[in-house]
Amino acid sequence: MHSQPLYRQLAEHYLGAIKAGTLEQGARMPSVRAIMRQHGVSLSTALQACRQLEGEGWIEARPRSGYFVRRPARPAVPPLEEPDIAAPPDPAQYVGIHAQVSDFIAQGRMHPPRINLSGARGAPELYPSEALKNAGIRALRKQPEMLVRAAPPDGNLQFRTVLAKRAMNSGQVLKAEDLIVTHGCIEALNLALRAVTQPGDAVAVESPTFYGLLQILESLGLRALEIPTSASTGLSLDALELALRTYDGIKAVVVVPHLQNPLGCIMPDANKQRLVQLCEQRGIALIEDDTYSELVDGEVRPDAIKAWDRNGSVIHCASLHKILAPGMRLGWMAAGRWQARVAMLKYAQTRDNEEWPQVAAAEFMASSAYDRHLVRLRAALRGQRERMADAVAAYFPLGTRLSMPRGGVSLWIELPNRLSSRAVFDAALREGILVAPGAMFSNSGRFDHYMRISCGRRYCEEMDDAMRRLGHIVGRLSQKAA
Repeated sequence: MHSQPLYRQLAEHYLGAIKAGTLEQGARMPSVRAIMRQHGVSLSTALQACRQLEGEGWIEARPRSGYFVRRPARPAVPPLEEPDIAAPPDPAQYVGIHAQVSDFIAQGRMHPPRINLSGARGAPELYPSEALKNAGIRALRKQPEMLVRAAPPDGNLQFRTVLAKRAMNSGQVLKAEDLIVTHGCIEALNLALRAVTQPGDAVAVESPTFYGLLQILESLGLRALEIPTSASTGLSLDALELALRTYDGIKAVVVVPHLQNPLGCIMPDANKQRLVQLCEQRGIALIEDDTYSELVDGEVRPDAIKAWDRNGSVIHCASLHKILAPGMRLGWMAAGRWQARVAMLKYAQTRDNEEWPQVAAAEFMASSAYDRHLVRLRAALRGQRERMADAVAAYFPLGTRLSMPRGGVSLWIELPNRLSSRAVFDAALREGILVAPGAMFSNSGRFDHYMRISCGRRYCEEMDDAMRRLGHIVGRLSQKAA
């Protein structure tokens, strides 16, 4: 027999639906009369339940519209500290991270987790699989010969035309002929680095940075010069200038200007312009990884760094992997004055991409359905990031730091008491939870007490339980580390 009043039982019922994500942030609550009918309660009981939830901050009343789910105020979590840019960066060093990254990946595959928080993409249900399937069927009906003929070497013209047109939204002026289609952004970055460097050269990168880039540098025999990077404004240009004055042999700079992986920072326009000018003055190639810009909150896409490129010194790389179709592995690049060299390297390395996915993607991207998809995707990811940040604030111990990104699919968390993320990784994996430890994102050990967690999955009761257990692991281990 329930000891709680009926209105409180009713409030707990709807609170459970809110916490499980069944009633999402911004969703309309059932009307008071609908609650009365569904649960067989009086008007007074239904109103009391709603007012209880409203008083606790879970829902809000809107004039003449009813009750809506709101996000309660998050307890304060200190933001990440700004990096120290006063001291010269470490000398450029050959990357030796491949074995470590391979070990983390192998551990995750040997012990498949129940909850995978290590990735940096949305869940499959966030992408328009049915619409893409239909576009692919229509493409084959019109051109079945695509399956038996060689694809164009630089990519399907229709796809490149759509990409060039959409590039105008980010301030770029490109022709279809300026673009080369690649197997995702990873191949684009690989080609860009091959085009502008030789083994032994130094490449300036953000610190921390995406471990996939470090793996590319290692495979090409290049040295990484890690430049301090802010969680709010991105690569420190002052630190980069100091590095350029201090060290010789820097042939390229690689940056992710929008929702940098793993920090989630966005580079201000003034910094983008200054960075282009700095690289042009020094005769250094500037490689832009623009994978995430469509995931920035809001309707207006930020300008790409290449929008300030007047001399072909910026190599712009991007893909659909995070924003439309992770399974298609479709990327592209505008290589500026290295276009011919990149085209030959692409031919030597992997030849052309399959044409069928390009045509299907082009049809969908040329329609208004693509923009509607992006609006839905950004909204879903924003809600999921908020729920994950709420969980960090609720379940992780004091001393945890977190800077909230303005978009994207992940959070970068600083652990208290300089707790080793490898220790958290091992303990969490034993409980069926996989995270991305900070040691993967730098060739140095300075980010071992950080970790990246994914916000790509819908927040549900299972996810809440995983975050509670992860917070408990961090709390228990950090007490030992204190």
